[in-house]
Amino acid sequence: MSEERKMMIVDARGLSCPQPVIAVKRAIGSHCGDTKVIVDNFAAKENVARYAEAMGYDVSIEEQMEDGAREFRLNLVKKG
Repeated sequence: MSEERKMMIVDARGLSCPQPVIAVKRAIGSHCGDTKVIVDNFAAKENVARYAEAMGYDVSIEEQMEDGAREFRLNLVKKG
């Protein structure tokens, strides 16, 4: 029987660094499943991706336009 994995969503839009990384650190510390992170600036995207990779996550990034503003959606999947 397969175990269903729940995805946590961290909405870090509007937060400046290092706040998005801190939010992700708290989320993955309290949650063992996959995590989706939404940020709205390049620096946060890069910093969150680097942190997640250092913590053993595979990171995929989608760039989207939402209501005329750029958003980055990072999907964090724990390796192994």
